[in-house]
Amino acid sequence: MRLVIARCQVDYAGRLSAHLPMATRLVMIKADGSVLVHSDGGSYKPLNWMSPPCTFTESTVDGMTEWTVSATSSEATLRILIEEVFHDSNHELGTDPGLQKDGVEKHLQELLAAHTRALGEGMTLVRREFMTAIGPVDLLCKDESGASVAVEIKRRGEIDGVEQLSRYLEQMNKDPALRPVRGVFAAQQIKPQARTLARDRGIDCVVVDYDDLRGIEDDTLRLF
Repeated sequence: MRLVIARCQVDYAGRLSAHLPMATRLVMIKADGSVLVHSDGGSYKPLNWMSPPCTFTESTVDGMTEWTVSATSSEATLRILIEEVFHDSNHELGTDPGLQKDGVEKHLQELLAAHTRALGEGMTLVRREFMTAIGPVDLLCKDESGASVAVEIKRRGEIDGVEQLSRYLEQMNKDPALRPVRGVFAAQQIKPQARTLARDRGIDCVVVDYDDLRGIEDDTLRLF
């Protein structure tokens, strides 16, 4: 990961346009190619960003450095004009093991593995915790046509979860024995931003009711 603190101007052009005037900001360039621009506030959310896959080029404009980040799947661009750099460092973080699921999320995975119809008619389980080169996807299933489906399960569906599933799909679609693999993002609630990103990535969203699934589980334990 590269961390740059600089006085910079940021312009995004895509489905919408956004402009950030010259100010001191943190720019993060991750190993997966994503670029995020942060201010010293606003919690975890970046002011603007570009998700991979994308390309990164550097040029000089009026004596200042300009970074241009271009999406490979659309015409969206993120231009960062740098007036002054205060800090520039690179850090090797290694492979992240991912978030450890809490009790509800783990149980939700178990329930959906046992009742895959909640993910769609004709859906059958191949295995849980299917290992990819970058970590395990929660469920590997087959749909009614026999095609592979990767399912990522969260309690709260946010952009990070969609990004995580996107990375798994990229790896799984390299395997000729699996591809084409489509994605399903399942959660108890899914934020609008996550739905938009999932739609752009060709990923289906499924809202699941934990209590209803628990009811199905309880029914399986009853004699009468």
